Amino acid sequence: MTPQPLPTIPRRRWRPDRRGPLSHARNFAPGFLVKLFLVGLVDALGVYVVLAAWAQESYGILWAMVGLLLVTNYVYFGRRMLAAKYLLPGLAFLLVFQIFVAVYTAYVAFTNYGDGHNSTKAHAVEALLVQNERRVEGSDAYPLTVLADGEQLAFAVVTRDGEVRVGSADAPLETVHDATTADGTVTAVPGYQVLDRQEILRRQADVTALRVPVSDDPADGSVRTQDARNGYVYLSTLEYDEAADTMTDTATGTVYRPNDEGQFEAADGSVLPVGWRVVVGFENFVTAFGDERYAQPFVKILVWNFALALLSVVSTFLLGLFLAIVLNDGRVRGRRLYRTLLILPYAFPSFLAFLMFRGMLNERFGFVNQVLLGGADVPWLTDPWLAKAAVLLVNLWVGFPYMFLICTGALQSIPADVMEAAAIDGAGRFTTWRRITLPLLLVSTAPLLISSFAFNFNNFSLIYMLTGGGPRFADASVPLGHTDILISMVYSVSGVDGSAPKNYGLASALSIVIFLIVGLISALAFRQTRKLEEYN
Repeated sequence: MTPQPLPTIPRRRWRPDRRGPLSHARNFAPGFLVKLFLVGLVDALGVYVVLAAWAQESYGILWAMVGLLLVTNYVYFGRRMLAAKYLLPGLAFLLVFQIFVAVYTAYVAFTNYGDGHNSTKAHAVEALLVQNERRVEGSDAYPLTVLADGEQLAFAVVTRDGEVRVGSADAPLETVHDATTADGTVTAVPGYQVLDRQEILRRQADVTALRVPVSDDPADGSVRTQDARNGYVYLSTLEYDEAADTMTDTATGTVYRPNDEGQFEAADGSVLPVGWRVVVGFENFVTAFGDERYAQPFVKILVWNFALALLSVVSTFLLGLFLAIVLNDGRVRGRRLYRTLLILPYAFPSFLAFLMFRGMLNERFGFVNQVLLGGADVPWLTDPWLAKAAVLLVNLWVGFPYMFLICTGALQSIPADVMEAAAIDGAGRFTTWRRITLPLLLVSTAPLLISSFAFNFNNFSLIYMLTGGGPRFADASVPLGHTDILISMVYSVSGVDGSAPKNYGLASALSIVIFLIVGLISALAFRQTRKLEEYN
């Protein structure tokens, strides 16, 4: 019987589904709703940042945020962006908290940003006109009432004709027809709260600093008050000519013109106190290394900074390694308990430990002097050398558990057959340790030692919480001390703590120097650690 051929089944040509894989991007599944809610929160926060940047005229931040929002919505509502959905959060945080901060710091380092140079030229002109206001002689005293619209203050005044006018710092005086008055004083205004005497006293500084424009024309002056009862018209003694770009003192006739330092300067060299930000090139770096006020303390602080970072790494590593070797011996009983106890200093927040030791090392009332040393008067934090020793000892207490952990892990990861081979070859304990254990240990720990050096080089909380940088240099005209490191020097120079005039440009220049130092040392150290890889 002749076999019959099988029937041919027509083959259908496979065509890819152009609609793409199933996705929640365009349906209303629970996953899509959750995603819609989370992206909506991100968009709301982004819009707030955009509006704030617009108000501050920070257009770089504004457009960067707009771009980030557009990318976020495209990635999370697109169909073919699966990998980007996982990468975008990390990239966004890298952009905002690393790249932007580094670029902005580098920009500020080449400007005169600081006290007297905080904003743009337009803001400086406005501030100069406001700060040089004087009461118009012979002007009327207006009965005045202090109002509040939420947190914003406003003034209500009664004119000579009995008209009530209300205004705030952002809105000039305008007539209000439905206000209530009694004995020539405003007692109620719709939409505003009339502040009582107690509330006025609580916000006295804000009340006396408030300036309400009389009209849209700045030449008409503004209303101010000193007693919250009577308002007077004030006019600026300075007059700005926008066409000529000059500021003229109407009382003396002195003309001020803008200079290269971001200030209005007269022909005799005098300058007006408020300036604006301008690019000054390498002036901040020249100041850091050429001005004796900063150059001499900088060298001392730099030497101590290197000593602190190096000694901290060496001391914590040696102590941690010693304890790891001891507790890695199987003959030691209760190793788990000992390891748990040794980790405790690392488990508590370091800044709390620094504050605790600051109290314990107090010269008069500290636990160390009063209890351990029987009432001795040891100036742990006021003597330059003892303060440095205290910093190293406290950092040893806080840092050795970390080294103990990584050394324990590195020792336990060394293959047992390698140690057995060394014993069979007749190597003694010291030779085995020096030739095998230590090189293999350094292969694992060397990168961590480098990162520990970088961390201790910038260990701001240790200095700030324990010594505050003190004791102060006796011969320095800036608020710097013997235990300051470069990062705490940057903090002091910036003036954020109020100990010195704000100088963000110089502080940013010093930050760039720190970055270059740490980056160079880390690069050289990592290059040297490659030689240890031959032991793997």
